Amino acid sequence: MPEHIVQTVYFDAAGPQNTDRVLEIAASRAQALNIRHIVVASTTGATGLKAARALAGREVTVVTHSTGFPGPNQQELVEENRAAILAAGGRILTCQHALGGIGRAVRRKLGTYQIDEIIAFALRTFGQGTKVCCEITVMAADAGYIPAGEEIIAIGGSGRGADTALVIRAANAQDFFDLRVLEILCKPRAWN
Repeated sequence: MPEHIVQTVYFDAAGPQNTDRVLEIAASRAQALNIRHIVVASTTGATGLKAARALAGREVTVVTHSTGFPGPNQQELVEENRAAILAAGGRILTCQHALGGIGRAVRRKLGTYQIDEIIAFALRTFGQGTKVCCEITVMAADAGYIPAGEEIIAIGGSGRGADTALVIRAANAQDFFDLRVLEILCKPRAWN
Protein backbone atom coordinates (compact mmCIF):
# COMPACT_ATOMS: atom_id res chain seq x y z
CA MET A 1 0.00 0.00 0.00
CA PRO A 2 1.17 3.54 -0.65
CA GLU A 3 2.33 5.48 2.36
CA HIS A 4 3.61 8.92 3.23
CA ILE A 5 6.32 9.47 5.77
CA VAL A 6 6.18 12.98 7.20
CA GLN A 7 8.32 14.33 10.00
CA THR A 8 6.49 15.63 13.08
CA VAL A 9 8.26 17.92 15.52
CA TYR A 10 7.27 17.67 19.18
CA PHE A 11 8.29 20.63 21.31
CA ASP A 12 9.25 19.98 24.93
CA ALA A 13 6.86 22.70 26.09
CA ALA A 14 4.04 24.81 24.76
CA GLY A 15 4.57 28.50 24.21
CA PRO A 16 5.76 31.41 22.11
CA GLN A 17 9.42 30.31 22.11
CA ASN A 18 8.38 27.87 19.36
CA THR A 19 6.91 30.48 16.99
CA ASP A 20 9.84 30.91 14.60
CA ARG A 21 10.37 27.15 14.29
CA VAL A 22 6.64 26.59 13.68
CA LEU A 23 6.69 29.13 10.84
CA GLU A 24 9.78 27.49 9.36
CA ILE A 25 8.13 24.04 9.47
CA ALA A 26 4.88 25.38 8.00
CA ALA A 27 6.68 27.17 5.16
CA SER A 28 8.65 24.05 4.27
CA ARG A 29 5.56 21.82 4.20
CA ALA A 30 3.50 24.40 2.29
CA GLN A 31 6.24 24.41 -0.34
CA ALA A 32 6.38 20.60 -0.50
CA LEU A 33 2.59 20.22 -0.83
CA ASN A 34 2.06 23.38 -2.90
CA ILE A 35 -0.39 24.69 -0.30
CA ARG A 36 -1.31 28.30 -0.90
CA HIS A 37 -3.67 29.03 2.03
CA ILE A 38 -2.33 29.49 5.56
CA VAL A 39 -4.45 30.48 8.57
CA VAL A 40 -2.77 31.67 11.74
CA ALA A 41 -4.22 32.63 15.10
CA SER A 42 -2.99 35.89 16.57
CA THR A 43 -4.12 37.87 19.60
CA THR A 44 -2.11 41.11 19.42
CA GLY A 45 -1.03 40.56 15.82
CA ALA A 46 2.62 39.87 16.64
CA THR A 47 2.44 36.22 15.54
CA GLY A 48 0.25 37.14 12.57
CA LEU A 49 2.82 39.68 11.40
CA LYS A 50 5.65 37.15 11.71
CA ALA A 51 3.58 34.68 9.68
CA ALA A 52 2.67 37.21 6.98
CA ARG A 53 6.36 37.99 6.54
CA ALA A 54 7.67 34.40 6.82
CA LEU A 55 5.02 33.02 4.46
CA ALA A 56 5.05 35.83 1.89
CA GLY A 57 3.78 34.67 -1.47
CA ARG A 58 1.05 32.54 0.12
CA GLU A 59 -2.44 33.64 1.08
CA VAL A 60 -2.06 34.25 4.81
CA THR A 61 -5.18 34.86 6.87
CA VAL A 62 -4.61 36.11 10.40
CA VAL A 63 -7.52 35.19 12.69
CA THR A 64 -7.91 37.42 15.73
CA HIS A 65 -9.97 37.15 18.88
CA SER A 66 -13.45 38.51 18.42
CA THR A 67 -14.14 42.06 19.49
CA GLY A 68 -15.60 41.91 22.97
CA PHE A 69 -12.97 39.49 24.21
CA PRO A 70 -11.72 39.90 26.91
CA GLY A 71 -14.33 42.60 27.64
CA PRO A 72 -17.06 44.65 25.92
CA ASN A 73 -15.87 46.63 22.90
CA GLN A 74 -12.26 45.53 23.41
CA GLN A 75 -10.07 44.36 20.54
CA GLU A 76 -6.66 42.92 21.40
CA LEU A 77 -5.21 43.29 17.90
CA VAL A 78 -2.70 46.16 18.07
CA GLU A 79 -3.40 48.73 15.36
CA GLU A 80 0.24 48.99 14.21
CA ASN A 81 0.35 45.18 13.79
CA ARG A 82 -2.91 45.30 11.81
CA ALA A 83 -1.42 47.84 9.41
CA ALA A 84 1.84 45.90 9.09
CA ILE A 85 0.03 42.59 8.42
CA LEU A 86 -1.98 44.20 5.65
CA ALA A 87 1.15 45.88 4.24
CA ALA A 88 2.88 42.46 4.20
CA GLY A 89 0.04 41.04 2.10
CA GLY A 90 -1.86 39.24 4.86
CA ARG A 91 -5.58 39.36 5.49
CA ILE A 92 -7.25 39.77 8.86
CA LEU A 93 -10.38 37.97 10.05
CA THR A 94 -12.17 39.04 13.21
CA CYS A 95 -15.39 37.18 13.96
CA GLN A 96 -17.15 35.02 16.52
CA HIS A 97 -15.15 32.02 17.70
CA ALA A 98 -16.50 28.86 16.12
CA LEU A 99 -16.06 26.82 19.31
CA GLY A 100 -16.98 29.38 21.93
CA GLY A 101 -19.47 31.95 20.69
CA ILE A 102 -23.10 31.75 21.67
CA GLY A 103 -22.46 28.50 23.56
CA ARG A 104 -20.15 30.39 25.89
CA ALA A 105 -22.94 32.90 26.57
CA VAL A 106 -25.26 30.01 27.54
CA ARG A 107 -22.61 28.59 29.90
CA ARG A 108 -21.96 31.96 31.52
CA LYS A 109 -25.66 32.70 32.00
CA LEU A 110 -27.11 29.26 32.71
CA GLY A 111 -24.10 27.31 33.94
CA THR A 112 -24.33 24.52 31.38
CA TYR A 113 -21.99 23.60 28.54
CA GLN A 114 -23.12 23.54 24.92
CA ILE A 115 -21.86 21.29 22.14
CA ASP A 116 -19.36 23.79 20.71
CA GLU A 117 -17.46 24.05 23.99
CA ILE A 118 -17.62 20.27 24.49
CA ILE A 119 -16.02 19.82 21.06
CA ALA A 120 -13.35 22.36 22.08
CA PHE A 121 -12.59 20.39 25.26
CA ALA A 122 -12.28 17.17 23.24
CA LEU A 123 -9.88 18.79 20.75
CA ARG A 124 -7.77 20.16 23.62
CA THR A 125 -6.84 16.58 24.54
CA PHE A 126 -4.42 16.93 21.61
CA GLY A 127 -3.30 20.36 22.86
CA GLN A 128 -4.67 23.90 22.91
CA GLY A 129 -2.97 24.67 19.61
CA THR A 130 -4.72 21.74 17.90
CA LYS A 131 -8.09 23.06 19.03
CA VAL A 132 -7.16 26.53 17.81
CA CYS A 133 -6.05 25.22 14.40
CA CYS A 134 -9.34 23.41 13.83
CA GLU A 135 -11.36 26.38 15.05
CA ILE A 136 -9.65 29.05 12.94
CA THR A 137 -9.89 26.81 9.88
CA VAL A 138 -13.67 26.67 10.23
CA MET A 139 -13.86 30.41 10.91
CA ALA A 140 -11.79 31.26 7.82
CA ALA A 141 -13.79 28.87 5.63
CA ASP A 142 -17.06 30.37 6.85
CA ALA A 143 -15.78 33.86 6.00
CA GLY A 144 -14.79 32.72 2.49
CA TYR A 145 -11.07 33.38 3.14
CA ILE A 146 -10.07 29.78 2.47
CA PRO A 147 -11.80 27.17 0.31
CA ALA A 148 -13.67 24.36 2.04
CA GLY A 149 -12.53 20.96 0.79
CA GLU A 150 -8.96 22.09 0.08
CA GLU A 151 -5.79 21.38 2.03
CA ILE A 152 -4.55 24.33 4.06
CA ILE A 153 -2.04 24.80 6.85
CA ALA A 154 -3.34 26.08 10.18
CA ILE A 155 -1.07 27.55 12.84
CA GLY A 156 -2.13 28.03 16.45
CA GLY A 157 -0.76 28.17 19.92
CA SER A 158 -1.26 27.89 23.63
CA GLY A 159 -1.78 31.50 24.68
CA ARG A 160 0.77 33.73 22.98
CA GLY A 161 2.87 32.79 19.97
CA ALA A 162 2.58 29.61 17.91
CA ASP A 163 3.45 26.05 18.87
CA THR A 164 1.24 23.94 16.59
CA ALA A 165 0.89 23.53 12.82
CA LEU A 166 -1.44 21.12 11.05
CA VAL A 167 -2.29 20.29 7.46
CA ILE A 168 -6.09 20.30 7.38
CA ARG A 169 -8.74 19.69 4.74
CA ALA A 170 -10.92 22.70 5.46
CA ALA A 171 -14.66 22.60 6.14
CA ASN A 172 -17.38 25.08 7.04
CA ALA A 173 -18.94 25.09 10.51
CA GLN A 174 -22.12 23.40 9.32
CA ASP A 175 -19.91 20.61 7.93
CA PHE A 176 -17.50 20.55 10.89
CA PHE A 177 -17.26 16.76 10.95
CA ASP A 178 -15.98 16.80 7.37
CA LEU A 179 -12.88 18.71 8.55
CA ARG A 180 -9.85 16.42 8.42
CA VAL A 181 -6.53 16.80 10.19
CA LEU A 182 -4.30 15.26 7.55
CA GLU A 183 -0.87 15.89 9.08
CA ILE A 184 0.48 17.03 12.42
CA LEU A 185 3.54 19.07 11.48
CA CYS A 186 4.44 20.15 15.00
CA LYS A 187 2.90 20.50 18.45
CA PRO A 188 3.95 20.53 22.08
CA ARG A 189 4.50 17.12 23.61
CA ALA A 190 3.37 18.50 26.96
CA TRP A 191 0.97 21.33 27.77
CA ASN A 192 -1.15 22.58 30.65
